[in-house]
Amino acid sequence: MSKSSIIGAIAALVVIVSAFLPWVSVSVNGQVLVFTGLQSEGSSFGEPGKLSIAVSVIVLILFLIQKGWSPRVNLFTSAFLAAWAFRNMLIYSRCEMGICPDQKIGLFLSLGAAILAFICVLMNHQRFIKKI
Repeated sequence: MSKSSIIGAIAALVVIVSAFLPWVSVSVNGQVLVFTGLQSEGSSFGEPGKLSIAVSVIVLILFLIQKGWSPRVNLFTSAFLAAWAFRNMLIYSRCEMGICPDQKIGLFLSLGAAILAFICVLMNHQRFIKKI
């Protein structure tokens, strides 16, 4: 198992953990609401952390499998994970009706780890192509 596979697997685990961390907090009517990727009651955000966890588990499994087809499949899944994390960043950090949320560490960790996992997949895929 290469270093980039290990780093990518750790990045996928960080995406899973970040779904449980606070993403944003909003102060409304003197009340502070904290939203995570899995808990967004009182908002229209939904629960994007569930899909992040599911795709991260697939990416993690594909990092651990050392077959010829796994880098190709992992290229698609990790790109989807990075795009999904970027989408979450855009949706959770936007201002609505004059109320701007305070971004928390979970949102940044999710995006950074998803991008890192994608970069590690690109490095693995490049190494796989050189073998052929």
